[in-house]
Amino acid sequence: MTAPAGGRGAEVGTRVVHRRYVPYSHAHYAGNLVDGAYSLGLFGDVATEMCILTDGDEGLFASYSDVQFVSPVRAGDVLEISCEVTRVGTRSRQLELAVHVVARGAATAERPGAAALLEPPLLATTATGTVVVPG
Repeated sequence: MTAPAGGRGAEVGTRVVHRRYVPYSHAHYAGNLVDGAYSLGLFGDVATEMCILTDGDEGLFASYSDVQFVSPVRAGDVLEISCEVTRVGTRSRQLELAVHVVARGAATAERPGAAALLEPPLLATTATGTVVVPG
């Protein structure tokens, strides 16, 4: 396969990982919970980087399947968003996507900015996605 200008060519097993702090302005529900759409937006960001890396184009998200909201995402969390190519078609790429909480705010009255690393990280959201890129 010849990669387009700016891309190295899509291969099964290629991974992209982002980390993101969830600001308190994104809290939508009691307990500083963030809505599930937040994770889906992050999946779009990591998939865009994957398309640029592999195909030299931002690509388009065609579909999600098997979206699972496993654990809550809260304001103050530090998230790790991963994307791995699992299938390569002529113009489509299937991606396995995951959001893990790697750190969480642990505020107290004495330490309002306290936070803790989570070991192991907490799986929050998973999905399978399909992106398409120009032929």
